[in-house]
Amino acid sequence: MANVNYCDDVQPSTSAPKTVCPVCDKWFPKVQIELHVDECLRLSEENNERPIETRSKTPSTEEQQQQANGASQVRKRNFSIFERSPKEIKRPRTEEPPKDVSVVNQEDDDVMYVNSDVEKVEADGTEKQSNMPPKKAKQKELSKLPLAELMRPSKIEDYVGQDAVIGQNAILRKLLDSSNIPSLILWGPPGCGKTTLANIIAQRCKLDSSTVRFVKLSATMAGVAEVKEVVKTAKNDAKYNRRTMLFMDEIHRFNKLQQDIFLPHVESGTITLIGATTENPSFSLNSALLSRCRVIVLEKHSVESMMQILTRALPEYETVMVPESMNNNEDKMPDFSKLSFIPRTIIHEETVRWLAETCDGDARIGLNSLQLALSGAVSTPDSIYQSLKTVTLQDVRESIKKSHLLYDRKGDQHYDIISALHKSIRGSDDNAALYWATRMIASGEDPRYICRRMIRMASEDIGLADTNALQVATTTLAAVQSVGMPEADCIIAQCAVYLARAPKSREVYEAYKRCRVSIDEWKGPMPGVPLHLRNAPTKLMRDLQYGVGYNMLHKDQSGLNYMPEGLEDEKYFSE
Repeated sequence: MANVNYCDDVQPSTSAPKTVCPVCDKWFPKVQIELHVDECLRLSEENNERPIETRSKTPSTEEQQQQANGASQVRKRNFSIFERSPKEIKRPRTEEPPKDVSVVNQEDDDVMYVNSDVEKVEADGTEKQSNMPPKKAKQKELSKLPLAELMRPSKIEDYVGQDAVIGQNAILRKLLDSSNIPSLILWGPPGCGKTTLANIIAQRCKLDSSTVRFVKLSATMAGVAEVKEVVKTAKNDAKYNRRTMLFMDEIHRFNKLQQDIFLPHVESGTITLIGATTENPSFSLNSALLSRCRVIVLEKHSVESMMQILTRALPEYETVMVPESMNNNEDKMPDFSKLSFIPRTIIHEETVRWLAETCDGDARIGLNSLQLALSGAVSTPDSIYQSLKTVTLQDVRESIKKSHLLYDRKGDQHYDIISALHKSIRGSDDNAALYWATRMIASGEDPRYICRRMIRMASEDIGLADTNALQVATTTLAAVQSVGMPEADCIIAQCAVYLARAPKSREVYEAYKRCRVSIDEWKGPMPGVPLHLRNAPTKLMRDLQYGVGYNMLHKDQSGLNYMPEGLEDEKYFSE
């Protein structure tokens, strides 16, 4: 057999069909490729078994001839070069691990030595540090919780506000202390402490985990299926005298049909339901569910209770509250030695009070605004606290705007404020009327709605005392529709003040109500229209005395009666 011809890497002429060797990537005739591949595999194995110092030697021509002659004795391949690539040849592992060397440029581009960052252990058991710098572990930077969530109390003693509901002598406080909590509906504006109160109840349940199980769901994410699972588990726990307390946040998100899932289980005592809602339960909850639960009304936080909540949160940011007058007075330098932490930030008391006053009684908004103010604190060089960051009222006012007004265009605020405007105009209080009208405008109420209501006020409360008031109100609506907001704000204010200052007369309105009562309470068939008041378009009707009274208007009318029979004595305009 002819010797194997090791060609260059350049593909030869295409006079004879040739292919590339999958081992050495060189071109050979197809008739010799299989023999060559077997030879390459054998040479590779022999080269690996050869000592390191002799591996780089090239076989002589005689050795190549002997290898070619003994090719028939080479073990048979377990693959076909025309079907798939050969398996990777595993080089035998040397007894001595390679030394750590820096990355160097080798003559062979296919080989590169890289430092190992694995620590080596010496024979005596001591660890030897690598020359390379230690690999930095990836640390996940956990974002801080919102301050409102971080400061949520877990004990009833730390709960601030709502003294009328959970004060020392309140019924709910006594029930909570005795762990005998009935089904409740907590109704109040956002940030008043509904969820916090539920969490306090949950902590009490954890203390009595052997007898009470607390489950917390939100109607924004959970559905009827989750409630059924809770009820199923509650029925099983009831066999072992273990009660289940279910807290359903935003319960008004369940429609009236979905709320029916609670009815039989609350009535039977399988679960104790605690629902939290910002909507009026009279409209958003089933009357059947309300009859099975006690409604607890929570109010907005006062400024003083908000001051307590914000002051308690200051240590979380290692912050100390000081009066603003102390900023440039070194003699009044506060003593920080009694603090349990090293202060890093100073905040003025006026700043905290401003936040308490502008959050509209919402503790969540107040705490998150405080967190934003403390996160953006910077050092003030002209202050006596040069080593500490300072938060001033001016800085907070520039970065944090006044909180939005709590207003819902379809909820209680919508109807409560328009009722306040109506009663203020009826009471001739021009200041109050202007305030409530302005508040509705600032809250984003539809100005056309305000104008339509003032048209009603002009007729109901002013009436005949100033007939021009109705014309002013209707003109205001046309002007608002023509100009639009925000230029129409003063037009609405002018109308509200005019109606408040106008003389009042409810004579027509009260007479109308008495007349309506008379019609609604009439017994038997309604009386017919008198003949002299009826229309007489035909001769037959005139012959039947229809409309006779109208033909005699120029004569004596003292005997005519314009009221139906039986109503002659009714005097609707009499007080």
